[in-house]
Amino acid sequence: MSIPYNGPMYLILMIIMLSPLVIGLLRGKRYLIYQNIVTLVLLYLIFGGSHWHQGVAILCYVAWQWLLVYSYFKYRSKKNNSYVFYGAVLLAIAPLAVSKITPLLAHETSIVGFLGISYLTFKAVQMVMEMRDGLIKKFSSLNFLEFLLFFPTISSGPIDRYRRFEKEHHLPPTKEKYVTMLDKGIFMIVLGCLYKFIIAYYINLYAIDYLHKTALINGFFSLNTWAYMYSYSLYLFFDFAGYSLFAVGTSYIMGYTVPINFNKPFSSPNIKEFWNRWHMSLSFWFRDFVFMRLVFTMIKKKTFKSKILISNISYMSLFLLMGLWHGLTWYYVAYGLFHGLAICVNDAWIRYKKKHKNLPSNWATYALAVFITFNTVCFSFLIFSGILDKMFFK
Repeated sequence: MSIPYNGPMYLILMIIMLSPLVIGLLRGKRYLIYQNIVTLVLLYLIFGGSHWHQGVAILCYVAWQWLLVYSYFKYRSKKNNSYVFYGAVLLAIAPLAVSKITPLLAHETSIVGFLGISYLTFKAVQMVMEMRDGLIKKFSSLNFLEFLLFFPTISSGPIDRYRRFEKEHHLPPTKEKYVTMLDKGIFMIVLGCLYKFIIAYYINLYAIDYLHKTALINGFFSLNTWAYMYSYSLYLFFDFAGYSLFAVGTSYIMGYTVPINFNKPFSSPNIKEFWNRWHMSLSFWFRDFVFMRLVFTMIKKKTFKSKILISNISYMSLFLLMGLWHGLTWYYVAYGLFHGLAICVNDAWIRYKKKHKNLPSNWATYALAVFITFNTVCFSFLIFSGILDKMFFK
């Protein structure tokens, strides 16, 4: 199996295969048949070979999601029963849940799981929810499959939206617009190479491994642990941001304005702003399809009188779910709850500032806010790394 964007050879092969698409787009045409052939070839390179069982898993998965979404669309056009909707969402999530749970039970890799199952699941659930809301009024089997298997973002996002994708899928950009997109796409790929293959690589090579070992020896309060915390946080950013730049840059070269995933997250003045800049497509997906629905449901059913309590419960539930999505281990759950609590505290501070308008607000307080947010985030990544599990429980 070849992991997407994991080496120069993958990028070179991909660029060569995309050349005919670039020529077509410069002429104002989108060669969809050729694009689908490229997708199938690259999917074979990713899921073929000795990992053929992942290829079988993704074929079965795609068939399952297509049948589910198609069936719900047909049902939704006639009725709108809430229980059927919830059932459809649970069935869409079921393969992902099984892939997360079975390794814990059998102590081996799940035969259901494959690279990118989470991001495909987000797309399928999104389809069901937007059909429920009446935002998707037409369903094309081919468009759905092309959206689901869009190869630049298949393994780790960004998470696109179907309506945006479908619009651009059948309406290629003008030549003038595409030239700008092509320029941005190439720049993103070059910047991604700098982030992933140089900065992240050398942080991992010269800092992560050494600091990880010495931190375990010297303990939680050692300087090695805190150095590891900052190194690991920077490594996470440059590695994942580099990958995301490859995915978005490739999408731009193909004529699709897939949303960006990172926007200077470590310069955020508060934790909520951080989540508006870090893994943005995931943050906005959870906001739109989990948080807002929880808040709306509890307000509608008058579960609690206090809107602040409703908001806090929704935040904690949201980040607990996000933690569980990363993995069924205590430190992922703790990572999620830590961020949920941090946002609740942040909201309380914002309410306090509104009542006390005489509090200082200048460049120094802004810099202090950025400093506190940065260290809060880095500590959460220390939890996320799993090193505390090895320090205290093994």
